[in-house]
Amino acid sequence: MSLQGLRRFWERRWGLSPRLQSTQMLRLLIAWRLQAEIWGGLDGDTKARLLRKGTPRAAPPPVGTSLTREYKGVLHHVEVEPGGVRYRGALYGSLSEVAREITGTRWNGPHFFGLRRRNADG
Repeated sequence: MSLQGLRRFWERRWGLSPRLQSTQMLRLLIAWRLQAEIWGGLDGDTKARLLRKGTPRAAPPPVGTSLTREYKGVLHHVEVEPGGVRYRGALYGSLSEVAREITGTRWNGPHFFGLRRRNADG
């Protein structure tokens, strides 16, 4: 079916057609909508999760930023540099690498240094 034919089908079935310019994408979207009518669409939890995953992440701290974190009674200082993060004289590729060095376990570096809250599913 042509792009115009697919759009007419959509309009008759669901109203105003999407502005897709790709016949293949419109075919896939129509197939999904028909299946969702029969078996049900996405549940609320899945929709919320997809929306969260699509939210852009905050930018990393700018070069020159100094961060301090107390962990087990010891203050740990890092400096953000053009090539990564400097901690105790060594250059690391990310805050997560530094957090792993400090704790011995895997951490979300920005979360460890207090730059963001952890997601409910993170």
